[in-house]
Amino acid sequence: MIEKNYQPADIESRMSVVWEDSLAFKAGRPDRRDAVPFTIVIPPPNVTGSLHMGHALNNTLQDILCRFERMRGRDVLWQPGTDHAGIATQMVVERQLMERQQPGRREMGREKFLERVWQWKAESGDTIINQLKRLGASCDWSRERFTMDEGLSKAVVKVFVELHRDGLIYKDKRLVNWDTKLLTAISDLEVQQTEVKGHLWYLRYPIEGKTFSPDDPASFIVVATTRPETMLGDTGVAVHPDDERYQKLVGKHIILPLVGRKVQIVADDYSDPEKGSGAVKVTPAHDFNDFEVGKRHGLRQISVLDKEGCLDLLDNEDYLRDLPEGAAQFAEEFHKVDRFAARKRIVERLEAFGFVERIEPHTHTVPHGDRSGTVIEPYLTDQWYVDAKTLAKPATAAVRSGETSFVPKNWEKTYFEWMENIQPWCISRQLWWGHQIPAWYGPDGKVFVAETEEEAVSHALGYYVEQEVITAEQGREMALDRNKREGFITRDEDVLDTWFSSALWPFSTLGWPDATPEVQRYYPTNVLVTGFDIIFFWVARMMMMGLHFMKEVPFSTIYIHALVRDEKGAKMSKSKGNVIDPLHLIDEYGADALRFTLAAMAAQGRDIKLATSRVEGYRNFATKLWNACRFAEMNHCAVPDGFEPAKAKQTLNRWIAHESAHTTREVTEAIEAYRFNDAAGAIYRFVWNVYCDWYVELAKPVLLGPDGPAKAETRAMVAWARDEILKLLHPFMPFITEELWEVTAKREELLALAQWPLKPSGPTPEQLAMLAAATGPTESLVSPMLVMPIFDHADFTDPKAEAEIGWVIDLITQIRSVRAEMNIAPATLTALVLVGASAETKERAPRWIDVIKRMARLSDISFGDRAPDGAVQLLVRGEVAALPLKGVIDVAAESARLDKEVAKADADIKRAESKLANEKFVANAAEEVVEEEREKREAALARKAKLLEALERLKQAS
Repeated sequence: MIEKNYQPADIESRMSVVWEDSLAFKAGRPDRRDAVPFTIVIPPPNVTGSLHMGHALNNTLQDILCRFERMRGRDVLWQPGTDHAGIATQMVVERQLMERQQPGRREMGREKFLERVWQWKAESGDTIINQLKRLGASCDWSRERFTMDEGLSKAVVKVFVELHRDGLIYKDKRLVNWDTKLLTAISDLEVQQTEVKGHLWYLRYPIEGKTFSPDDPASFIVVATTRPETMLGDTGVAVHPDDERYQKLVGKHIILPLVGRKVQIVADDYSDPEKGSGAVKVTPAHDFNDFEVGKRHGLRQISVLDKEGCLDLLDNEDYLRDLPEGAAQFAEEFHKVDRFAARKRIVERLEAFGFVERIEPHTHTVPHGDRSGTVIEPYLTDQWYVDAKTLAKPATAAVRSGETSFVPKNWEKTYFEWMENIQPWCISRQLWWGHQIPAWYGPDGKVFVAETEEEAVSHALGYYVEQEVITAEQGREMALDRNKREGFITRDEDVLDTWFSSALWPFSTLGWPDATPEVQRYYPTNVLVTGFDIIFFWVARMMMMGLHFMKEVPFSTIYIHALVRDEKGAKMSKSKGNVIDPLHLIDEYGADALRFTLAAMAAQGRDIKLATSRVEGYRNFATKLWNACRFAEMNHCAVPDGFEPAKAKQTLNRWIAHESAHTTREVTEAIEAYRFNDAAGAIYRFVWNVYCDWYVELAKPVLLGPDGPAKAETRAMVAWARDEILKLLHPFMPFITEELWEVTAKREELLALAQWPLKPSGPTPEQLAMLAAATGPTESLVSPMLVMPIFDHADFTDPKAEAEIGWVIDLITQIRSVRAEMNIAPATLTALVLVGASAETKERAPRWIDVIKRMARLSDISFGDRAPDGAVQLLVRGEVAALPLKGVIDVAAESARLDKEVAKADADIKRAESKLANEKFVANAAEEVVEEEREKREAALARKAKLLEALERLKQAS
């Protein structure tokens, strides 16, 4: 029996247990042994994470696909797991140690610290997984993986060793994003560009061979910089080759102020003649663009900062080389001074000698670490790199050929731009938590890369014996006795970038590098659902690794969803105070309401503007469904054995079968095309408008009337249509639908495993071939899970029933609309004249006259050859229906009211258009504010159109 009130929290906890106990989401169930597999790998959330709105959207869409395909008979594997999140996790544990006033990481040592991290993971690492379960994620939780699992770690080591052997991983000295607080390189994704109000310093660089004077422009070149402290590492000044002002100076030198180093003037397209003085300082070791300029011209790379962001001048051979006498004193004075303090002191020194031409206020973006909050330093250091350019070629070709496609397709352009301009991928991190790089160094620094320490030792000893660094006897002794080789080779302390292990996720989670049955059956996966911000960091790298190691793309479709913003369109951030917590919404309105909201708003390529009121609205939608099911139960509606909706005799019942079939096709086609909002919209309209507002209302006279065949058929059809609704709605609102499925009838199977109403088109030839390879001959595909019921109701149509019931609905709807427009009170009954009615209308109208009068608030319905005077005429399915309003409304007063409303709408339109026509407003206002004005204008235009339509109708009544 259905409870009186819909209580989401009670249902969610109960249904979660039911699903878990029944192993409903387990891949490879015996009843799906011969079914075509469908695989999605979850984008693994950080183990430190907590469910945010991006997770909620991403996992809702994945779950819709998985539940949909599971109901269509597929063997679904939704592979769950979490990412070890190197920096984030290490920071959490270090902060915990500090708060508890316990020894820090360095004091503990690597081994003890890692033990503490694993302890933290065991205690707190399941938070995000439990939150995903609350959302209703139907993953195969028995297969949950972690990027630091033994199996995944084995895959990481094998990939590193093989790529190194193939020359695709190497060590190099290049610029990286360096976090001076965390003391590690970080990826571009971990860098936030923050707008800062700073200064632009215009510096005079003396030209070699000329006597410098601030009053003589011919004696110097002016360069502009936002970072004067890095000038100590300048090794070039760049001017544009076409800039006539400097053409005679190209190839000559300037003398670097304060330092005295000779610096070459080079011609390079990087310099913009229209910007500033047209000359730029080149600091290859402290700027990414300068690094490339320096490579093109063979300029020295002089790093003048240390890992902590302090000037590093003493004992710095690169800096001290070729300096004139006296420069060492300057190095002593500024050595180990913090970069920002050094900036101030260097500018003061430059001003004292006349080297500063002017200083201007300057707003610019400065990179900050997203976790440390410190200013990120471009830093020249030895790191491990992947030759991404080589790996990117087949990954790019796979998308060009259509082997893998993006939805929406426009993201392919972004993918190609990134892939075709790809840089070497820095994969080493100066952390302890993560996959330690499998590289060992000999006494002379030679690198030995191997899967195990024993293998590395063997290679090293063999090499040094061959080089006669040690004797063969020493080599044998060291191989046998660990103590004798202690310190002979040492392991690289760095760990791999978290994205390295994530790049292997589609196949490492299935057991690779072992040849497991899961790899054979579930790889490649079908679709990846992810956000646009990690197309390069994760999607592209999975494509590279999948093609290189598996020789197949990891997924055939990449669905890119948009951002979830606040209701005004602003990006959510803690600083703005506009973050919406999905767990709070689940507590308040239920997981189903949140899921449906996100799906209903997930239009391709359009960000979601999330308002709490929308979630509340869809909670009300769930309540309406709940009450409709209670009504059916109270009226003893049930589907009898052997019931066939196609054989229904009552027009109303044949109509609901027709509408149900139409909606089933709509929902199915929309999900298949990843149009989640269209699918949600179709099922919403069917449930609220078609089933609840019309079918149940029109069926009430029969259900409340005397027993008989019509009543029995209607009871069966109300229950049948309810069950179809539960099936169609289940992927979107799994908890409430599973609950109602369980309590409305005695059923042998869960709704999660029930058959989808529309027969799938069947497996593709590629899927059949893959399945044959994995499970045997394709004849075995004829399994119970792929055979649909005799009545595939989505093929059912009844145009005659639709024409009749559709006419009733359209007529009532239009009458109600006119009454609302004209402010006619509900208690006031009006007459209706069906003008020049066709034979069909004359035949069907008497059957529905009582229903129409009750629902449209009519006193009488009659037929006539022409419309009475003072009547508003409605066109209903090509025929005229007249509503006599003479004496019912005050036409003049109503016209005046509508004129006022039109004037208000005009004022709103004018106000919005005035703002949008203001170029300054559009350029300076926040994106969401401009969009809000556009929406106001569109709403006012739509309101005005309706008002003008109402005024036109009033003219008929005057």
